[in-house]
Amino acid sequence: QVQLVESGGGLVQAGGSLRLSCAAAESILSINAMGWYRQAPGKQRELVAALRRGGTTNYADSVKGRFTVSRDNAKNTVYLQMNSLKPEDTAVYYCNAVDQEWEDYWGQGTQVTVSS
Repeated sequence: QVQLVESGGGLVQAGGSLRLSCAAAESILSINAMGWYRQAPGKQRELVAALRRGGTTNYADSVKGRFTVSRDNAKNTVYLQMNSLKPEDTAVYYCNAVDQEWEDYWGQGTQVTVSS
């Protein structure tokens, strides 16, 4: 089982930046993929960014060029650097991990609020 703890959310003005962190309780070297999803009020949870074990990444069209997902294997941590934030980025952001058995695991979520 993979335990995930997110941090780094908060309130920021439009155009600002935040960095989210997702710390795993174990090594992430063997995890197939880690990523970030978000869910705004009244909307479905959507993929924001994913980072696969081989290093490939994919991003939602709405965040391309503004968000960057990265990992630090030594710290068992995945990051989401969010720049040029927009009010429509406001949501609860969830860290996700897919283990070697292709099981999904989720963090508790962290609120990101972007004011206009």
